[in-house]
Amino acid sequence: MSPRLHGKQRGAIGLMAVGVLAVVLAFTLLAVDSGRLYLEKRRLQGVADTAALEAVSRDGTCAAGLSAAAYAAQSVARNQFVVGNGNTLVIRCGAVTTGASGQRVFAANPALSAAIEVVVSKTVTTSVAGGVWSLFSGTPVSLNTQLTAKAVAAKPTPPMAQLSIKSTLTSVDTASAGSLNAVFSGLLGGAVNVSVLGWNGLLDSNINMLSYLDQLALDLHVAAGDYTQLLNTTVTASQLLQAAISVLGNSPLTANAVTALGIIKVAATNPVPLTVGTILQVQTGTTAAALNANLQVFQLVQGVVQLAGSQSGTAVTLPINVLGLANVTTQVKVIEPPQLSAIGNPMLAAANPLGPNRIFVRTAQLRTQITVSLPVLNSVAGLTTAVNDLVGPLTPLLNGLLSLNLVTTINSAFCLLGAGCQQLDIIAVPGNVPLKIVLDAGGASTYVTGYTCPTGSAGTKSLTAHTISSIASLNVGNISNAFSSTLPMSVAPLPLVDIGIKTCHKILGIGSCDPRVAFAGGGIAINLQSTVAGSNSEQNLVFSSTTPFATPPDVGLAPSYQSAVPAANLVSGLSAALNGVGITAYRPVGSNPLGSVIASTVSLLSGVSALVTPVLNNALSPLLNPVLNNLLNSLGISLASVTVGANLSCGQAGEAYLVI
Repeated sequence: MSPRLHGKQRGAIGLMAVGVLAVVLAFTLLAVDSGRLYLEKRRLQGVADTAALEAVSRDGTCAAGLSAAAYAAQSVARNQFVVGNGNTLVIRCGAVTTGASGQRVFAANPALSAAIEVVVSKTVTTSVAGGVWSLFSGTPVSLNTQLTAKAVAAKPTPPMAQLSIKSTLTSVDTASAGSLNAVFSGLLGGAVNVSVLGWNGLLDSNINMLSYLDQLALDLHVAAGDYTQLLNTTVTASQLLQAAISVLGNSPLTANAVTALGIIKVAATNPVPLTVGTILQVQTGTTAAALNANLQVFQLVQGVVQLAGSQSGTAVTLPINVLGLANVTTQVKVIEPPQLSAIGNPMLAAANPLGPNRIFVRTAQLRTQITVSLPVLNSVAGLTTAVNDLVGPLTPLLNGLLSLNLVTTINSAFCLLGAGCQQLDIIAVPGNVPLKIVLDAGGASTYVTGYTCPTGSAGTKSLTAHTISSIASLNVGNISNAFSSTLPMSVAPLPLVDIGIKTCHKILGIGSCDPRVAFAGGGIAINLQSTVAGSNSEQNLVFSSTTPFATPPDVGLAPSYQSAVPAANLVSGLSAALNGVGITAYRPVGSNPLGSVIASTVSLLSGVSALVTPVLNNALSPLLNPVLNNLLNSLGISLASVTVGANLSCGQAGEAYLVI
């Protein structure tokens, strides 16, 4: 090779070496500069992670006091992160939800502290690559760049338990559909005419509580995830029903249920304000995941309708043909609405079972009044005969005792001279006062008192619910103020025998009598105020993995059900209570000389009771059976038992962890 060409090659290699060296230096600068930014970002992320974990571990919240912000600020300061001069620190409280794609999303809500988000930002010198990119892209070159790191921490998922009260109604036929339509019409204020298919559609459909509450929050413009605020927000029955319609959608499987909901919604004309927390209880701080549970649509509708009825303060008068009782009026009022479902941390509930964190459900408490007019009572086979059999022996006895009374004997002597004399006038089943029967039923309740979760592979999963079966009381007589919201109910005896007195005169063989004075000589009446035997039984229902078919499944799955059976059959208890109808003797008015007569008559009442009460029992029992068999069952109340559903998720162990 010629020297001239060799020199040119050396020059080319030198130029290439310079170029390669420049590229190496550029990449070295880029690596060092990018490494600087990476380390700054990594250190910043560590600051955010540590602050979020500390805020959660120390039970920080965004309520008054801003403890979460204070804990996070202390944490970043210990990690040499100084807020100011371009450095910022932002703390938000809320909850984390998991979308359909499985991705976690943080939803800010100052009222919640299920998760805490920490965002830190720091101003650093712009990288060379960033500056070059700005030059080529035509954007202004900034000497500073804002680095941001975000972290969301949460506590391990706590154990969650759910209790529910199962409706006693399992299917609807034509007769019970008529009863339901009549009762729901009265409670809502508008006409309800749901078909048998519609009612059974409600019984056969379930609704997801999380979806329902989220839809309700959207309709009421409440922040997503703030279930505590949502359950205390004023709402109408129509809005509660519309949210259920929106969640069920247009699925063919729920078409009958949606149609029925639409009919019931139109009937919900009463604008009385309601709060959904009255029938659905969610413990404060409960996560959205814990609400991913199902509830029977019919139970939800029952709760909404009964809640509306309890707030309206009116009693529903059922048409005569609904219960098949001619000339008998039946009225119903919801004294206390049901608490259908309750979800919360069983650890908090067990520490104070009836405290603010209780997991408590109950059936509705209803008052039913049956009014029987006296023409009907008079027509009851055997009753009039029984009273006449009572009056028959009493009349000669009273007249005989009356003839021995000195004052009366003197009066009888004066009858011949024109003076007045007294005569008995006994009437069976007097007046037009109707017989009233008031039955208070419902109020069965259950609440969590304990739980266990397995540790590793050892131990059992169980939930204990203390259950009080239905409470029922029966009142018979002349009852007033049964549905008054201001006056107490009063139960007065209903007269069966009126021992009246007439003062008669006889002048020159012509006799005349003054108007009869009712009960002047006293009388006999019936009344009953009794708690039905067996209605106060209490027991612990234990849902345990050691008991076949009683393992409490995780929240969100179909519950495990158990029935709490009363100590005695309450239907039989009602018959026994009717056998306890009391006989009351009225004393004569004022200083009437018949006082001693009636006092003597009182000793005969044991025989009177044995004579009259079987007839009354036979007369009244058929009036109660339709109430027991049709009305109460259609409203989800059984006097025979209460069925409780239970779920338990044992949650996670450990300390706070990063979720995003």
